[in-house]
Amino acid sequence: MDDAVAKTNRVSSQLKAIYKESILPAEKRYRYDFFYESPFLTDVEFDAKPQVMLVGQYSVGKTSFIRYMLGRDFPGARIGPEPTTDRFTCLINGPEERTIPGNALSVHPDLPFRGLERFGVSFLSRFEGSQLPSSVLRSVTLVDTPGILSGEKQRVNRGYDFTKVVAWFAERADLILLLFDAHKLDISDELKSTIDVLKGHEDKIRCILNKADQINRQQLMRVYGALLWSLGKTINSPEVLRVYVGSFWSEPLQNMDNSSTPVAHDLGCTLCTTMPFGNNSIDSSSTPSYSAELFEQEEADLMKDLAILPRQSAVRKINELVKRIRKVKALAYIVGYLKSQMPTVMGKEKKQQKLIQDMPNVFRTIMKKHNLAPGDFPDINKFSEKLKDTKFSEFATLKMEQIQLLEDCLSKSLPKLMEELPSEKDSPETLRAKMGDHAGNSPSLIPVPNRANKFGKANDGTSNPFGFGEEDEDNYWALEESAERLKDSFEALGPVGGFLSPQVAKDVLVKTGLQKDQLRQIWNLSDIDRDGYFDHHEYVVAMFLCDAVIQKGRPIPSELPASVIPPSKRALVKGRGF
Repeated sequence: MDDAVAKTNRVSSQLKAIYKESILPAEKRYRYDFFYESPFLTDVEFDAKPQVMLVGQYSVGKTSFIRYMLGRDFPGARIGPEPTTDRFTCLINGPEERTIPGNALSVHPDLPFRGLERFGVSFLSRFEGSQLPSSVLRSVTLVDTPGILSGEKQRVNRGYDFTKVVAWFAERADLILLLFDAHKLDISDELKSTIDVLKGHEDKIRCILNKADQINRQQLMRVYGALLWSLGKTINSPEVLRVYVGSFWSEPLQNMDNSSTPVAHDLGCTLCTTMPFGNNSIDSSSTPSYSAELFEQEEADLMKDLAILPRQSAVRKINELVKRIRKVKALAYIVGYLKSQMPTVMGKEKKQQKLIQDMPNVFRTIMKKHNLAPGDFPDINKFSEKLKDTKFSEFATLKMEQIQLLEDCLSKSLPKLMEELPSEKDSPETLRAKMGDHAGNSPSLIPVPNRANKFGKANDGTSNPFGFGEEDEDNYWALEESAERLKDSFEALGPVGGFLSPQVAKDVLVKTGLQKDQLRQIWNLSDIDRDGYFDHHEYVVAMFLCDAVIQKGRPIPSELPASVIPPSKRALVKGRGF
């Protein structure tokens, strides 16, 4: 089993124990499931793979994006310019291709969809699972949502509360992709309502301006600004959401202005008038494709966000539980306060009405008395509506023992659990203790698409199994074959976080039998990043230098030839002025 996955499983087991012992009793006592419309957590939800939910209006490319990620079609996929996806579809890994009806999916013992039963048969008939064998789905679950329409009629005809279902998935998602079409930036009422229920999950949201290759660069600049302006009016946050711009499907860029092919210009354009002899045809080999490069970089950034989800899964589980604990604690104080204000015998209904009307002051009083953050409190309007369906006299009294258990979770149990996870402060030794012998080399990444020809580029050495040629000075590495050959011997030395410790690396060099002065020179040349540790590439360089002295009798060079320096480290060498 992958080390990162094993670590996530260990964290999940401890989180389950913390939840059952310290949090669940408080949730039941103060009716968290009723006030927040969020069912109690089950074991399978702690064990679930990371989830990515795609949200957007119809025909923005949600299903095409999923097909691009998977590299293939999936059962039940429907793509077209009209509203085609009329149901929530969860894509899961399995040995055979098939669709699973929503009612069956909601009672599956190994899937975290039991809580969807509360939305009724009307929703479950519009919910399905799409199972297929996929390397991507081994690590993540994708959730495709129906295209958001405009108008009250479509909202009524759904037969279920669309925004509440989105809120349910958002609470459990690790990443929420909010897609927009470059040609349709209007935010309909239902889309605004959907974005509103994502409040509190802003850290998970990534916006995508899709189909940007279908407009020219000037239009793209205006559309991008218009989208940010619209989002600023819709999402009440001082921070600007991250917006990825591009064309997220496998087809080449459509607009010639956004590709690497030759571009025809008018004689009066700025680029032509700055050329000494003028030209109305710019060759692609001498003119950079700014938009294509932008799209490629944007897609790479997004795919990186997606690829590392499995590694971040444990941290996100802890993060979600911390948010839930804070809400439970605030709810306990509110319910306890309302109970304490009720008369013993007469006038209960009148007092209850007065408290509901005075809810802003109630919140303020509790906030100041117990030093709570405003963000931990429920939405005051929704909460007041919920209170009308209850009897305060039947509420549970505040139990300080349970509050203390919640405090202990926040101050002791969860911080202790966080210490077991890898962090930037870890040395290679502590990283090894946390993640096992192969930390740093584990393949716990989602395989994401990488197609150079999509951006108008010819396939380079990255898609050639025989690597780069010597003519490609930026990417050619003379020791590439040696690196492949020495990979097993490097792994056998037990690298920690991908690095050999100074002692292990020293022992390897000493065994070569070279003189101490020679080994000192080899170390200085091989430890390119000057951190005292050898990664795989530095180990290869060191073995190459030792072999050159021992087998071929060559002197140790004063500096490494450019072709021997690993391409990923050449910037370090140039920065030192070599």
